[in-house]
Amino acid sequence: MSSAVAAAASPSSYTARHLSVLEGLEAVRKRPGMYIGSTDSRGLMHCLWELLDNAVDEALEGYAKEVVVVLHPDGSLEVRDDGRGIPVDTVESVGLSGVEVVFTKLHAGGKFGGGSYAATGGLHGVGASVVNALSARLDVEVDRGGKTHRMTFHRGEPGTYRDKGGPSPENPFEPFTSSSELAVAGKVPRKRTGTRVRYWADRQIFPASAQFSYTELVERARQTSFLVPGLTLRVRDERGLPDTPGADGPVEEVFRHDGGVADFTEHLATDAPVTDVWRLVGEGTFEETVQHLDARGHLAPKDVERVCRVEVALRWGTGYDTTLRSFVNIIATPKGGSHQAGFEQALLRTVRKQIEANARRLKVTAKDPKIEKDDVLAGLTAVVAVRLPEPQFEGQTKEVLGTAPVRSIVSKVVESELTKILTSTRRDDKAHSAALLEKVVGEMRARVSARLSKEISRRKNALESSSLPAKLADCRSNDVERSELFIVEGDSALGTAKLARSSDFQALLPIRGKILNVQKASPGEILKNAEVASIIQVIGAGSGRTFDLDQVRYGKIVLMTDADVDGAHIRTLLLTLFFRHMRPLVEAGRVFAAVPPLHRVEVIGSGGKKGDVRYTYSEAELIALLKKLEKSGRRYKEPIQRYKGLGEMDAHQLAETTMDPERRTLRRISMADEDALLEAERVFELLMGNDVAPRKDFIVAGAQQIDRERIDI
Repeated sequence: MSSAVAAAASPSSYTARHLSVLEGLEAVRKRPGMYIGSTDSRGLMHCLWELLDNAVDEALEGYAKEVVVVLHPDGSLEVRDDGRGIPVDTVESVGLSGVEVVFTKLHAGGKFGGGSYAATGGLHGVGASVVNALSARLDVEVDRGGKTHRMTFHRGEPGTYRDKGGPSPENPFEPFTSSSELAVAGKVPRKRTGTRVRYWADRQIFPASAQFSYTELVERARQTSFLVPGLTLRVRDERGLPDTPGADGPVEEVFRHDGGVADFTEHLATDAPVTDVWRLVGEGTFEETVQHLDARGHLAPKDVERVCRVEVALRWGTGYDTTLRSFVNIIATPKGGSHQAGFEQALLRTVRKQIEANARRLKVTAKDPKIEKDDVLAGLTAVVAVRLPEPQFEGQTKEVLGTAPVRSIVSKVVESELTKILTSTRRDDKAHSAALLEKVVGEMRARVSARLSKEISRRKNALESSSLPAKLADCRSNDVERSELFIVEGDSALGTAKLARSSDFQALLPIRGKILNVQKASPGEILKNAEVASIIQVIGAGSGRTFDLDQVRYGKIVLMTDADVDGAHIRTLLLTLFFRHMRPLVEAGRVFAAVPPLHRVEVIGSGGKKGDVRYTYSEAELIALLKKLEKSGRRYKEPIQRYKGLGEMDAHQLAETTMDPERRTLRRISMADEDALLEAERVFELLMGNDVAPRKDFIVAGAQQIDRERIDI
């Protein structure tokens, strides 16, 4: 080893001159990810949330009634509120105005237990100053005392811009040298107060691809309007960006909800209700030791009593998906924390107690497995919101609440209030409570049955016996991507289909008539139905919450029903089953509807040849074909064959029209996006749900479109 390398590797070469001290906001610019998570669009949106949360905190304290967010054409962002306004007087300990302290000093502000805020989204005193540090330019205007006070910053440094053609971070900037100045920019009525902050992102920190998301902003504004009843939030996009709602011009949306978390739960729920929206409210206290500034400005430990207010809104629906949103003050905690853990703990404990108390009515015995959390959460839509001073989050991004005593407070409130509802003697509460307990027990039985079904429906090798339904005509191939399962209407069609299929990769499962309408049935009734149970068993991936797409035994599931009214009804019942209990299969695009022909036209006569057969799939297609034949002078055999069912077709006819992959037509059943999902929810509830009146109106409204001649009598 050379002497130069040895010297470089020597411990004595690491000295104090290698150590750096970052002053003020330099640390934020050096390590932005520590404060905003990342420097992509997600981090840019976090800067927006910091400014928005500061404005909403004024509304939480009852001082602000309206918050406005504007996305300007130059890429800047503006947040306005009509709260008290940032203090403009001098902070004695540092000799700077309150505005400058808030935007240039880390860990400075009015949210450190000084009595200005009881429960806020801001906690660390770094939000506004971090946004300022990561900005190319930031302008702040404060209305207080009949005056508009103004201050501007360049990358966190206060100074003045020479704006001629409008505000821009590219304009000449002069930093303050000897002392800072909070300028008076104009006069306002003495009663008008508020704060306006306009922010240009620094492209030295954020790449050009990082943009403010109007969709995320609208969703956050809507969410906040639910959490702060009575607050009006306006969101305006003036950028005119392509592929956004404001592409054709400025767009503005206004949000205000006075119903709080109960309205929020109604908004989030997409399935039909099993219970009403129940609102659980309460509070609790806990002791906490905090570091408090004494009269000399030194930190000293002090025991304080905290009050934690709990508000929960929840309802159960007919589905099995869970939608649970949790919040601390107005901050969303997508990864949960102590409040969410307390909620889930109380929910499970309370429902278990009620099921034990009603075991005889619910036919639950000691042999049945215990209710699990997933059984209770199935179909639940809930919003859990707590408010408390100075909550402890895990990091500045505030995704997890860490204040431990909150767990027991939330748990006690939820258990107490939910027990009152589940044991209430009011008629509506008793009916909804009974429906809920039956649903949870049904979910437990469905979970057990699905697990057993999954275990016994795996493909067997030659040394094992198959426990699949005897009526299944399975295929030989084990290649899931290639294999197909045809669910066939009726035994008569099964015989023809067996001759028409390619047994190498096409399996057949016959069903007798119309299966159970699962939209209106409980999980217990579904599992007792032989036809439904056979379908679930043959597909082999379970059902409901336990459905595992990777365990599906076939690449395609094809619904092959007669081309008549009954066939359409059976296909709708089958689709209801897949949509409600095997939805991932539909979302993956693996469910299809076969398209059998309606007519068979045998062409004869001049120019014709033996065996020249044409198939048509609609009345209009048949008429067009006949006109074409007559025009060309060709004759056809009469009467034209009209297929009333699959059983009327010969095997070779069924193969070449409906089952042969080279010549058939399949309709893929799909849900392209969220709008399609919501429309599917609406249609299934209309056609198959419990509410008869809307379905009757639908039938009456469509009665005029029916061609009586097409009805088989």
